[in-house]
Amino acid sequence: MAYSPELREAAKRLYLKRWTPDEIRDDLALPNARIIYHWADKYGWRDLLREEEIDEAIARRIVLLTDIPDKSQNQIKELDMLIGKHVQLKKQRIEAMHREAIAAAGGGDTQPAGKRSAAGHAADDKDGKPRKGRKKKNDVSHLTAEDFAVWHDTLFGYQKTMHANLHQRIRDILKSRQIGATYYFAGEAFEQATLTGDPQIFLSASRSQAEVFRSYIIAIAQQFFEIELSGNPIVLHTAHGDAELRFLSTNSKTAQSYHGHVYIDEYFWIGKFDELNKLASAMATHKKWRKTYFSTPSTKAHPAYSFWTGDHWRQGKPERENIEFPSFDALRDGGRLCPDKQWRFVVTIEDAIAGGCELFDLDELRDEYNADDFANLFMCVFVDDALSIFKFTDLERCMVDSAHWQDHKPAAPRPFGNREVWLGYDPSRTRDNATLVVVAPPANSGEKFRILEKHYWRGLNFSHHVAEIQKIYAKYRVTYIGVDTTGIGAGVFDSLTTLYPREATAIHYSVGSKTRLVLKMVEVIEGGRIEWDASHKDIAMSCLAIRRTMTDSGGAMTFKASRDQTTGHADVFFATAHAVINEPLTHQHQRKSSWAIQH
Repeated sequence: MAYSPELREAAKRLYLKRWTPDEIRDDLALPNARIIYHWADKYGWRDLLREEEIDEAIARRIVLLTDIPDKSQNQIKELDMLIGKHVQLKKQRIEAMHREAIAAAGGGDTQPAGKRSAAGHAADDKDGKPRKGRKKKNDVSHLTAEDFAVWHDTLFGYQKTMHANLHQRIRDILKSRQIGATYYFAGEAFEQATLTGDPQIFLSASRSQAEVFRSYIIAIAQQFFEIELSGNPIVLHTAHGDAELRFLSTNSKTAQSYHGHVYIDEYFWIGKFDELNKLASAMATHKKWRKTYFSTPSTKAHPAYSFWTGDHWRQGKPERENIEFPSFDALRDGGRLCPDKQWRFVVTIEDAIAGGCELFDLDELRDEYNADDFANLFMCVFVDDALSIFKFTDLERCMVDSAHWQDHKPAAPRPFGNREVWLGYDPSRTRDNATLVVVAPPANSGEKFRILEKHYWRGLNFSHHVAEIQKIYAKYRVTYIGVDTTGIGAGVFDSLTTLYPREATAIHYSVGSKTRLVLKMVEVIEGGRIEWDASHKDIAMSCLAIRRTMTDSGGAMTFKASRDQTTGHADVFFATAHAVINEPLTHQHQRKSSWAIQH
């Protein structure tokens, strides 16, 4: 049987991502797995794989699952399990090193500090036998600073730099994606709460993001100290009194009533930053409380950008105008305390690798992302959205906490009941992946479009994509699916017209059709008629990739929805456009756009 070069290349990509031959066979609908072994031998795929420890493989899977915005219940369980296993492996490796060091020094107590302290805490009655009875819930009163040394030994260099600057009242960290910042700050907060009894507060754009902190804290407590934590908030019983750990979204109405050390996650992606900053400052008004801001960069138009650059501090103070702040390179070199009393630190992906984080293949990432996206996602470069047809302030209004969507229950067999949804499918023009979005159209006057789910599928096997779409049909009442019939989309559309002839609609790209798609998205975004969960940062970035340009004649300003290598990651924008275009441009809620098309 002859196989196309495209199919073999898709198999190679999955093989190099350490998929098993059976998994590749199922994903690409191959007749058997033997052909994968044959290709691996013939083309030297095995030689391209480097040895990797089991904990690194687990870390890669954690990164993959963390990037999935709408996680299923099974994916959430798998993520919790892997986080626990990852922390456990780190602990075991450090304990082994500890025992070896003790043995090399001539013996002694080789029991890890955390267990030794816990045992000593339990066995203190008159006859030396451990006390019997129920342990106190969330009891960490026996832990000391020495016990946390085991956790410290697992940290990367840049995480240790963050820890060394705990004395700074305000820490402001600009970071690459997926470098373990959330994991580190979860552990830091748990440590500080345990050792001081101080309350810790986590602020995130959405409730689901805040819960990631809680999962990490529970895993660290279990794997390093064999302590089971529960509750939300988590109330720790420490040697210094009870310490509360609260996990809040920025929309929480009760957030302003708490006080303590505050961690603000992904603050460059949270709307109404001025209000957020006032809220954080109110929580940490007393001089003993710290504020920690950390985020990947968004755009220069975000209100937090002037907070990062120091321009907000200079505003209205002529005497401060000529005060210089440390350079970007200086902030990468261990961080600096700046004139506005903020300690700023930049961690790019290159800095993370230099700090011991070996979870990335830098060459692969540079190849996968275009230069602009790589700079923004991994090198801490802000996007200049001056050329984008969308204003970041308009996109901010669309980013909400989906926990408030009472009629959408992601974990239910029928997440949206019997309400209708529209689907949009977009095959990438430049890579071997496709995007599908599930959009809830407004059912009543005043309602908005809502992006309920978003899926990315790799591989060129359109049968696999069709099978995944069928799973969506099994969960939702789908009344429309818009399919770009370019490339692999043609095969997907042919199958869907057989399965769902009434719902499947072909979208043939031309200058006119592309213009209508972009105009529709301009209308719903500028009109504030669409929402998505704030954790889906890639949707906003996809919208910002749509740029304005001149007409061919050069006589007027228009816009062009380019999907070449420079805007290849606008796939989710077009997938969404393929769904919402089912509502006519002449819809009664349409507001006058600030954009016009010149012919």
